[in-house]
Amino acid sequence: MNILALDTSAVTASAAVMRDGVIVGQVSFTNGLTHSQTLMPMVDYLLRGAGLAAADIDLFAVSSGPGSFTGLRIGVGTVKGLAYACGKSCAGVSTLKALAHNIAPTDRLIVPIMDARRNQVYTAACRYDGGRIVTVSYPAAMDVDALCAGLNEKTVFVGDGVAPYEDKIRGLMGDMAEFAPPQLRLQSAASVCAAALDETPVPPEELSVIYLRKPQAEREREEKLKSERTENI
Repeated sequence: MNILALDTSAVTASAAVMRDGVIVGQVSFTNGLTHSQTLMPMVDYLLRGAGLAAADIDLFAVSSGPGSFTGLRIGVGTVKGLAYACGKSCAGVSTLKALAHNIAPTDRLIVPIMDARRNQVYTAACRYDGGRIVTVSYPAAMDVDALCAGLNEKTVFVGDGVAPYEDKIRGLMGDMAEFAPPQLRLQSAASVCAAALDETPVPPEELSVIYLRKPQAEREREEKLKSERTENI
């Protein structure tokens, strides 16, 4: 089975092809360009390098959230369009579960953290169980203090939230906290491929984005309206 996977949930844009359980190609960029500029050229380059056409793909997979609202819409929209055009199925994968696949099998708790701004992270807890990654807590947006307060065992942190919060986590958890090395911290379409193997394929029209918070523009509008109501009291 051929799987094409995309991850546009954060700053990194990544595309990968898996053939019968083996990654045969991956392209990733973290260069500040918008995903709308880089994604389709990456897919075209990747497919040509793998000797495949879009019609040869059996399953189109994508990280469906949480993450950047704009980035997620670009990735999910692209996969939907490709799947529709080729008459194939899709798999939406939790960005957090895909990040957990960056970590080699371990008996440690795996906690992906994505920088959600406003001193919060998107997070969930995962474990290896019989060689598979399983999620053991619901994805949520929370502050780092609350996250660490609920962890009482050796934990490996992975994700783009490690860089801004590593020192704080070390201060809160001490030796119980371990961290993925820099080359394994960021989103990877190869990990989306691996996570997609455990998902039930759906038709393109059923693929959706997972949001854990309202978009920033909507939050700012609500805060403005709340402030205006307070001023008028």
